[in-house]
Amino acid sequence: MSEPSPAVAAAIEGELRLLDPVVRASADLLASLLHPGFREIGTSGRLWNRETIIEALTADDAPRPGSLTASRMQGVELCSDLVHLTFDTESKGLRSHRSSLWRLTGAGWRLYFHQATPFIDDPFAEV
Repeated sequence: MSEPSPAVAAAIEGELRLLDPVVRASADLLASLLHPGFREIGTSGRLWNRETIIEALTADDAPRPGSLTASRMQGVELCSDLVHLTFDTESKGLRSHRSSLWRLTGAGWRLYFHQATPFIDDPFAEV
């Protein structure tokens, strides 16, 4: 397997940072990684924007799921300023297929869109 392009590598690095519980608990760190136009469709089906996800993740009473383990992460550079990542996560028995779009801005790569879909078993998953 070949090394990812610099754009894909930067998106993967950002995605892995977003999985870190320390980053997820910091409004400043989250803001530095989320695009101003960020949108998410969460595992519950809820729609989030940049402000609501930062508020929810950093609230004093926010659930702290612990570490998220990522697997099968891969990316495609769609154009010079857009990367699509797909991967799976697991935390405390909850597994999700995930898809992210990362956009290059003047401040660097920022997460523009994210969707997570929970799954139990996936016999059609690409290995």
